Amino acid sequence: MNEIHLNLGHSPDPDDAFMFYGLAKDKFPTGPYRFHHVLQDIQTLNQRAMAGELEITAISIHAYPYVANRYALTSCGSSMGDKYGPMVVAREPITLSQLRGKKIAIPGKLTTAFLTLQLCLGKAGEAFDYEVVHFDQIPAYVCDGKVDAGLIIHEGQLTYQNLGLHLIVDLGEWWHEKTDLPLPLGGNCIRKDLGKTVCQEVTDILKHSIAYSLEHRAEAVEYSLQYGRDLDRQLADQFVGMYVNDWTLDYGPRGRAAITRILKEGADAGLVPAIGEIEYVTAK
Repeated sequence: MNEIHLNLGHSPDPDDAFMFYGLAKDKFPTGPYRFHHVLQDIQTLNQRAMAGELEITAISIHAYPYVANRYALTSCGSSMGDKYGPMVVAREPITLSQLRGKKIAIPGKLTTAFLTLQLCLGKAGEAFDYEVVHFDQIPAYVCDGKVDAGLIIHEGQLTYQNLGLHLIVDLGEWWHEKTDLPLPLGGNCIRKDLGKTVCQEVTDILKHSIAYSLEHRAEAVEYSLQYGRDLDRQLADQFVGMYVNDWTLDYGPRGRAAITRILKEGADAGLVPAIGEIEYVTAK
């Protein structure tokens, strides 16, 4: 059997590490497929997807309209914030309206966090100023007074209070109140030129890896700890539970509706290109 080597891009974060534990540690057979794990921050992965460099990659939902001609979304591998999500924090408690005109550190211009912030506050450059800062540096950046507020993602959502920072808005809560839907932050996508058979078989393998980790939670969390900056085992387990769950096995109708809604609102606001019906590869 000829081996098929594929690059799989994902973030060096506890949730992605947990998700791909079974695959990374060869816990189940993958047929002819061999995966090279490419660990990079999501902003870099978004940019690489623009060039179609990786066969399978994590993607911000914000970035998907820019690569939809080349990639299909897989039905598994999503990060959904169900009544929680990226947060805006500041040194002092202020109101949401007081953020307008302020300078906010953001983790990347293609992150869904940034898209949601603009849907909440208004277009960047008009409603507020921003500076791109690596996501794990944003809390300290806010503490040091380099910006007025910070848009935090990943484990910073669980640790910002340790620095004495104040929550201004949880964008996942804001989105749920507005739409009654979860906030679709990220997903996995696969390059269409691999062909339908490969896309289907690889998507099935990705789902198998996620299911394996959920079924072997303790060992998968232990593995993910190496990627958990400032997280102990309890916090790592909490973080993983936030973003690897039933949504991750399959978006389901509500998850797909959430993706359609946020991209339509983004397009209506002139923040992302309009796209037609979203193409999914649905795992068996």
